[in-house]
Amino acid sequence: MSVTEYDDTDEQVISSRWLTATAIVMILLGIIAIAFPFFIAIASTVLFGGIFILAGVAQIVYAFQSRGAGQVVWKIILGLLYLLSGIFVMLNPLEGAVAFTIVLGITIFLQGTIQVSLAFQMRWISFNWGWMLTSGLMGIIFGIFIWSSSPLRAVWFIGTLIGINLLFDGIWMLTLHSGKKITISHQI
Repeated sequence: MSVTEYDDTDEQVISSRWLTATAIVMILLGIIAIAFPFFIAIASTVLFGGIFILAGVAQIVYAFQSRGAGQVVWKIILGLLYLLSGIFVMLNPLEGAVAFTIVLGITIFLQGTIQVSLAFQMRWISFNWGWMLTSGLMGIIFGIFIWSSSPLRAVWFIGTLIGINLLFDGIWMLTLHSGKKITISHQI
């Protein structure tokens, strides 16, 4: 097995301009989240509360519009569950932030696990795969930390973790494709 130069330019999946712009936006959002962690935690909770309200209304409308496609009662119950969850979060953002913190901790942990797996796959394609590995390992650590923290401390800390996670995601996106591209060729 040998490492050779990668010269097939038709296999670019993402334009480097879009990748660079996305990475810079993620880095800036990460810095903002680190600077205002409690605000970010409450703002993201309120945003999800609004999304749940819209989803509840849409589900209820769908229930009445699709009477012949299953039991209407269950569709209405699901819509009310979304709607009431969204209203609860909007009226009690701190309690909603605690619940959101738990869900986000699980999500960050799973994202980190997936990134670690992808990083090991990318090690043969990019010299900068270590940034993705670092980001994934940090996600795993942050997810575990969120699970083990007290709820109120975790709410404040969740904004910081979101910021650090966004910052490192932006860094690995910015650096991953900046190195020399390589591919593996099998020679017998």
